[in-house]
Amino acid sequence: MVVISKGVSTVPERIIRKKNDFTDDGKRRKNWSMERKKARWGWIFVAPTLLFFMVFSFYPMFNAFYMGLTKKDLLSLNPPKFIGVKNYTYLFKSADFWNSMKDTALFTLGTFLLLLVFSLILAAFIISRKKLKTLLQMLYYSPALLSSVVAALIWLLIFDPRGLANQTLNFICQSPGIDHKWLAASNMLRLSTIIVYFWKYIGYFTIIFVAGIGSIPISIHEAAEIDGASRWQDFWCITFPLIKPTTLLVSVMAMIQCLKTFSTQYLFTTAGAPTKPINVITLNIYNTAIRDHRIGRASAMSMILFLIMIVLTWFQFKISKSDDVTYM
Repeated sequence: MVVISKGVSTVPERIIRKKNDFTDDGKRRKNWSMERKKARWGWIFVAPTLLFFMVFSFYPMFNAFYMGLTKKDLLSLNPPKFIGVKNYTYLFKSADFWNSMKDTALFTLGTFLLLLVFSLILAAFIISRKKLKTLLQMLYYSPALLSSVVAALIWLLIFDPRGLANQTLNFICQSPGIDHKWLAASNMLRLSTIIVYFWKYIGYFTIIFVAGIGSIPISIHEAAEIDGASRWQDFWCITFPLIKPTTLLVSVMAMIQCLKTFSTQYLFTTAGAPTKPINVITLNIYNTAIRDHRIGRASAMSMILFLIMIVLTWFQFKISKSDDVTYM
């Protein structure tokens, strides 16, 4: 029998401790080796995607930045001539560029607010229904499946002087036979492009809100109902604060989607609509590069649009105090 006195380290105890230390060290080395293998294989599987992203995303970005500092004719075989910030200086003095900024701001502000507000309202409406939830989601989301070109072509027919838009507005206003010039008058043309984008993307952002509202535990709503909260109080004091991350996601995605709008304005102008009221910056970039062959100036506008997106996205994250929501 071995007696172990307090404060005295016996031989068997030292042997056991060394054995345990050796075993633990072996496990740590084995786990570390496994983690390194997992990390290595992770990088192997991710490498093709990273390479693809670098070639088709990072390289065009850096190339656009470089081309924005040069003078280059799109059809010329001569190498680009470095001119520094002259393209940016020209743009900041150009009335056409500032008109594009104004048109982009008007379109983005109008479409962004409508998408954010009405997608949330529709999501709350769908969640409150006991039946036909799936059918409603499918109906609202179906326009998002169409390409932007197809959506614009559909609405070109609707906005025709003999189309459904004039007939509906004349029926509401009791003014038969009047052409409201959806594709001719400046303000109506701006409204037309907003309507097309709103119709196409409202369902997409509604589904995102539906997912965000549906992730809130039902027990929280039940507790609020027991405490006597009305439906409006439940939505405004519980649902709305808890979907803050979803609201941030929708606001960022909707803003970027509005800023890079192009197809609707392009097809409307090719169909005969005046360019000036809807000459958003993306359409101006296209016309500058393809029609005027000034690829350097178009690249400079692209970089300005990219910076605007970055700044507005950062601002949205900044005003959002927290992106994480925990359910107690």
